Amino acid sequence: MSRDGFDGVDLHIKDGIGFITLNRPDSGNAFTLSVARSFLAAALQCEADKAVRCIVVTGEGRLFCAGGDVHLLSGAGERRAEVLSELVTVFHAAIQRLAHGSKPLVTLVNGPAAGAGFSLAMLGDIVIAARSAHFTAAYSAIGLTPDGGLSWLLPRLVGFRRAQDILLTNRRIKSEEAETIGLVSRIVEDDDLGTEGRKAAEALRDGPLLALGAARTLLYESFTATFETQLDRELRFMAAAGASAESREGLSALLSKKQVDFKRGPAG
Repeated sequence: MSRDGFDGVDLHIKDGIGFITLNRPDSGNAFTLSVARSFLAAALQCEADKAVRCIVVTGEGRLFCAGGDVHLLSGAGERRAEVLSELVTVFHAAIQRLAHGSKPLVTLVNGPAAGAGFSLAMLGDIVIAARSAHFTAAYSAIGLTPDGGLSWLLPRLVGFRRAQDILLTNRRIKSEEAETIGLVSRIVEDDDLGTEGRKAAEALRDGPLLALGAARTLLYESFTATFETQLDRELRFMAAAGASAESREGLSALLSKKQVDFKRGPAG
C-alpha cells in the first residue's frame, strides 16, 4: 500500500513493514517544511497501523539526506529564525515518534548523510550503511547548531571526545570509520543494501513486538536513570512481558520445539 499526497516522501507498506523513503533526489532529499510534515505523517501512519511491525527509513537517489533545504533557509531572509523554528519543530515531532514509538526502526543509509540527515540516520535501532555512504555534521559550516537529537545521540554512540571532534570540525566520516567507531551497525556493498535491509527488517518484524518496544524504551530511559531505578523499570517491564500473549507463544514454541510465530501472540 502506498500513501498519496505526501510531498517528497513515499510510504509503502508491505508484509508488515512500513517503508518510508525520502524522495527528493534532485535536492539531496533535503527537508522543507512540507517534506517534514509529510515525514511526520508517514511516521504517524506507521505507528497507528497495526499491520506494521517494523519501520524502515531510507533515501532515494545518490544521497540519504542532505539535511535542511539550504535554499529554503537562504530565501527566508529576516524570517530565518521563524522558518527554522517551524521546520525543526515538525522534524523533531517525527524524530520523537520514531524514537519512542512501539515499533523497531531500521535506517538504510544509501549515500551521504549530513546535518539533519546525519541525525535521522543515527536514529535507527539497526543502522545499515552502504559502503559509499559518509557522514558530516555540517551545521557549523552554515552557522547553525545540531538538531534531530544529534547532540544527544552522538556522545552516547561514540563517546564525548569523538562527538566533539565530529560536531565541531565537520570532518567527513567514511562508512568504514563509521562502522569502527559504532556510528552504524554494519556496512554492506551498495548493491546489497536493499536486500540486507529487508532481511534486518523482516527479522524485527517477526520478533515479539511488545518485548522489542519495551527494550527500546529501557535503552532510552537508561541514560537518565540510576542503576536502582533501571532495575525497577526492568522488573516492571519483565512482569508485563511475562503476562503477554507473546511470551506465552514464545515459551510454548520453545517447549514444544516448534517454530515460534509471535503474530499468533500479538502484543497486549
